[in-house]
Amino acid sequence: MTGRPGTGTRRARGNIETLASGALRVRVYGGRDPLTKQRHVLTEVIQKGPNAQRDAERARDRFLVQVAERRNPKTGATLDQLLERYLDQFQGSPNTLQLYQTHVKNHIKPLLGSVRIGRLDAEVLDSFYAELRRCRKHCARKRGLIDHRTEREHECDERCRPHRCKPLSTTTIRHIHFILSGAFKKAIRWGWIKESPTAWAEPPPAPAPNPKPPRAEQAAQIINEAWKDPDWGAMIWTAMTTGIRRGELCAVKVESVDFTPGRETLWLERAIRREPGWGWGEGGLKTHQQRRIALDDETVAVLQEQVARLEARCEQLGTKLRPTAYLFSGAPDGSTFMTPDSVTQRYDRMVTRLGIDTTLHKLRHYSATELIAAGVDPRTVAGRLGHGGGGTTTLRTYTAWVAEADQRAARSIGVGMPSRPRR
Repeated sequence: MTGRPGTGTRRARGNIETLASGALRVRVYGGRDPLTKQRHVLTEVIQKGPNAQRDAERARDRFLVQVAERRNPKTGATLDQLLERYLDQFQGSPNTLQLYQTHVKNHIKPLLGSVRIGRLDAEVLDSFYAELRRCRKHCARKRGLIDHRTEREHECDERCRPHRCKPLSTTTIRHIHFILSGAFKKAIRWGWIKESPTAWAEPPPAPAPNPKPPRAEQAAQIINEAWKDPDWGAMIWTAMTTGIRRGELCAVKVESVDFTPGRETLWLERAIRREPGWGWGEGGLKTHQQRRIALDDETVAVLQEQVARLEARCEQLGTKLRPTAYLFSGAPDGSTFMTPDSVTQRYDRMVTRLGIDTTLHKLRHYSATELIAAGVDPRTVAGRLGHGGGGTTTLRTYTAWVAEADQRAARSIGVGMPSRPRR
């Protein structure tokens, strides 16, 4: 049925209006918007045509069924509004929060931020992920884009070149999918929507783990170069033998090391991490669980010498070394911690001088692979590295080394078996 603009048939809480253009607008009341407290109305416009009335009635009936079954979106909130509330209530680590905020700002907000959450579906998200795989700068929306040599203010030269598309990494796209999944999970709990579109979207599959620890000869080069500064050498040695994270390494204190004979351990309780809006500071460990790492004799000697150096410097300053002093510090008395970024930058400069393509994080891989190659079970390796899942992550990441150790174990048991009886 048609009529004047703004008038039309009404069934239950829905109506069909005829617009001035001849198109039909379907409107069904869906309750109060929990975000704005305003009336939330499901709306769809059916273009003018011979079947317009039939299509409008079907749309109205579909909306009414959704409302009756409580499957309709209960808010006109945009994805921006959902993500803002989701991140305000985020309970993960500050570093993770900062990472998520960066991804939202750089990728989600520019492409999907203004879209109402009720209109997002798997098709939209799959197209979104495809765009991220095509170009990390979303150049389809920008003309005359230049790839600048730096983000800072500068005068362009030959290093600032016309834009060339580079895909966003698979890992980053998956992080973005996790952000959206978490936000839509909250929206379902809040009653904003009935189901999450991320359940049907397909982000790129997780890349196969490919740890590339430095080779034995490269590790020797790194250690020899680092020992030109005994404090730096002790720090790199400790990172290499314990496999602890850089933030954990920077937070190690004198009292963190137990030199009791037979119980030599490194006790990890805290980590240095960036606090959004506050800079660097001490916080909990990534897994929120303290752990102790047994130390080998050589590492014990290295750490004892490090403590002795700190004690000697404190004596020259006319003070005494405090148990809470940082073991690796830029201050003579260990009163301040080193920041993880500064440690990474120094390490990068060092390996660049040596011509070795590696990173500080790969020292964790080196420690893990050496332990597995020596026959240490993955569960113990996982405990030392601080991996969750009881060794699942370790097994998945270091499969090749576990298989190699298993082959050696098979040869060993074969050697020890008694001779077969001869027939």
